[in-house]
Amino acid sequence: MKITRIEAWPVTMKLAEPYTIAYETIGSTTNIFLRLETSTGIVGYGCAAPDLKVTGETPAGVIEACSSVILPAFKGSDPLRPVMLMQRIRPRLKNQPSALAMADMALFDILGKTAGLPLYNLLGGFRDRMRTSITIGILPVRETVARAIDYTQQGFLALKIKGGSDVNADIERIVKIREAVGKKIELRFDANQGYSEADVLHFVAAVRPARLELIEQPTPRAQDGLLGRVTRQVPLPIMADESLMSLKDAFRMARKDLVDMINIKLMKVGGIDEALKINAVSRAADLEVMVGCMDESALSIAAGLHFALARPNVKYADLDGHLDLTDDPASGAVVLRKGVLRPTGRPGLGFNPDY
Repeated sequence: MKITRIEAWPVTMKLAEPYTIAYETIGSTTNIFLRLETSTGIVGYGCAAPDLKVTGETPAGVIEACSSVILPAFKGSDPLRPVMLMQRIRPRLKNQPSALAMADMALFDILGKTAGLPLYNLLGGFRDRMRTSITIGILPVRETVARAIDYTQQGFLALKIKGGSDVNADIERIVKIREAVGKKIELRFDANQGYSEADVLHFVAAVRPARLELIEQPTPRAQDGLLGRVTRQVPLPIMADESLMSLKDAFRMARKDLVDMINIKLMKVGGIDEALKINAVSRAADLEVMVGCMDESALSIAAGLHFALARPNVKYADLDGHLDLTDDPASGAVVLRKGVLRPTGRPGLGFNPDY
């Protein structure tokens, strides 16, 4: 089997409703889709979600990476040697993790389709479904509570609340949500780097009755010492997100005991293969793992889900980045029922997007 044709194209998708986090408001996203054709007729698909503030990439930069790096490295090669192929391109794309993730994803898709198995089975097959949280951006308290009630009525049992720009408003939102949704709904909070040490301590003390499950990235990513101090002081699990961009970051956080949990996003770390390595470090350090996402097509959400299903210490999923996207060409790549995600059951990533 050889890779005979490589194509990449951008798709801009609007959000049905823009949302706000600590440092920006998002109304649309551009993903790059990758198609690898092979000499046997099997086609592998991947998807990148470049974000200048998170991954340091632009859509144009990912398209250029495909034409100048991925195409010459992959064309004519055997796609069933994914580690070899990724090693060819990794040095030149070390600062373009979503481009790496896109290529990695497409190779794994081919591997699964060649084997005739869903990818999560090939990767380990620990479970076949997983609960996901759904995210509520920064909104006024009344709207936040209404959104929380609506999501729980749809069957979601885990809510992630964004904050970080006003600690007192964040406290009020969390307390009011707990009052509205009852005791059984899991509540997670993401400050998106917006808090100082004093803010975290004040927030944790004030929301103690609301029984938060975890706090994600409360402090700025560049301040490891601050993150470690917060982790040691508060009784709630602290999760790293923006602070984790690579395997090296995971090792540093584990070695210095900076956090209790980590959030692995394929777009930040460079794909499934790298996520598996980071997960191994986390498991050795007894750190629980969440698989997360950005504003991504359901195709890359499927890739994150297959990774999460394969490993026992991936305890949490926050794979909702596709739910509010309009005109997603890969809509249907995962199945969502009452807050639980399942793969389609078809080989590879389980979906062939039309375009």
